[in-house]
Amino acid sequence: MNPDTLKRIVEAALLAAEQPLNLNQLSALFEEDEAPGHADLSQALEALSADCEDRGIELSRVASGYRLQVKADLQPWVSRLWAEKPPRYSRALLETLAIIAYRQPMTRAEIEQIRGVSVSSNIMRTLQEREWVRIVGHRDVPGRPALFGTTKRFLDYFDLASLDQLPSLAELKDLGELEPELALEIAELSDGAEPPAAETADPALQADEADPSEPASAADEAADPDETLETAEDADGEADAVEAEALSEPPEVEGQDTGEPPAEDDEPNA
Repeated sequence: MNPDTLKRIVEAALLAAEQPLNLNQLSALFEEDEAPGHADLSQALEALSADCEDRGIELSRVASGYRLQVKADLQPWVSRLWAEKPPRYSRALLETLAIIAYRQPMTRAEIEQIRGVSVSSNIMRTLQEREWVRIVGHRDVPGRPALFGTTKRFLDYFDLASLDQLPSLAELKDLGELEPELALEIAELSDGAEPPAAETADPALQADEADPSEPASAADEAADPDETLETAEDADGEADAVEAEALSEPPEVEGQDTGEPPAEDDEPNA
């Protein structure tokens, strides 16, 4: 078959497919007497990849095969075609997934030992429903706990052809897009160190540990409301005491009949 025709067929098939196609699937598109060999298909894929260098799409090889996809630098514009935002995953889920990817196969208890906290059943269920993680066996210990490992769907989602393409632990430390604490925990695990237990930050402790060298905020410089209230109560108490004293000793008015006889002079009148 003409190489240009073969390249166009492969391009059309990859555009129409909803999932990556491997060489066997591409070869199955042709009749048995005209089916190209894997070498011819590989050459057609290389030519197609070269044609995409100056275009908005690229040919990517992932674990499940080959696919045509939008180039990463055009994602901000193309993503506006979809109203729904991509799902956001919790840090706990991503930590669990990273531990499985780098240390697989692992049991749930081993994951919990590394993280220092229990792994929620919802996390494991979500990873399995997304088909990123599957049970690959059972540990030969009492209870035979399940062993978890990653899948081809996990590699396809993260645009990887194999686990060998996972970034090294040294590279993870330099990636600003990833959580630095997570990269550090994984690096410590690779050295055999025991990771610290995860702790939840207490807002009250964070307030107490604030840097004293920083200038106080306007709210801190304002008068304490308790002190203001106490001062007002003291003033009210003093006012009430003065008023009570005034009421208990009314002023004498000249000429007012008090009901008592007038005082007699000690000396008789002349």
